[in-house]
Amino acid sequence: MTITAETREQVQQRANFACEYCGVTETDAGGELTIDHFRPTIKGGEDGLENLLYCCPRCNQYKLDYWATHPDDPPLWDPRREPAAHHFLELDNGTLHPLTAVGAFTLKRLRLNRSPLVAYRQRKRQQAEEIRLLSRYREMVQLLERLNVQLSVLMQEQRQLLEEQRALLRMLLSARE
Repeated sequence: MTITAETREQVQQRANFACEYCGVTETDAGGELTIDHFRPTIKGGEDGLENLLYCCPRCNQYKLDYWATHPDDPPLWDPRREPAAHHFLELDNGTLHPLTAVGAFTLKRLRLNRSPLVAYRQRKRQQAEEIRLLSRYREMVQLLERLNVQLSVLMQEQRQLLEEQRALLRMLLSARE
């Protein structure tokens, strides 16, 4: 494999430093991931950017040098050409459900429902929910602060009206005397 440092960096950035198959990031993996040839070089693949994927060692290990060579061989999902949502549905429990034959084969081949990945997706889902709730909480605090300012203005106006009312009552009472 003759992949330059520049090409490696382009592949990493394009993948947003995450496995293009399972989504695990370098941060989550604790280091750089691997460069994989979508079409293996031993099966005619090249070292060009269009054939290179960034993936975690597990997905790379499970994929090996798979390439559909016979018409009956199922193709593997190409994450750079189609979004995952075309082939998989993430369920609430963190597992992926295949939507297509390509999705079913890829799920099985790459073991995308392995326990650590399911737990990872659940954590990501929980973190996203916590961020959503925190954002909503901040919005509520801002609304309450604005309401508090408006209430303060209304209280001031009410005090002023009461003072004017007292002054009017004093005037009326003094005019009566």
